[in-house]
Amino acid sequence: MKWFWAFLILVFIGLQYRIWVGEGSLAEVWNMKAKIHQQSLENQLLRERNVQLKAEVADLKKGLKAVEERARSELGMVKEDETFYQSTSEAQQKDRE
Repeated sequence: MKWFWAFLILVFIGLQYRIWVGEGSLAEVWNMKAKIHQQSLENQLLRERNVQLKAEVADLKKGLKAVEERARSELGMVKEDETFYQSTSEAQQKDRE
């Protein structure tokens, strides 16, 4: 009878090990849920970025004002008969030296 109980205890310990530590364990499930949550957050940010980019593309296709604004801000372009002034702070001037 002692062998039977010892066998049952070993089986129980083996099953507990598998539940808590082994492949497909609760710890692994919790880890995967955390990864899924993190990926969902990242996907939501990318969806919002895609919406902004689609709106920007539509704006660029539709009108010249958006193209002009982008050329001014990113390329530093100016129109004819315009004078471009750039001011820098003392800290930026020291960094350049």
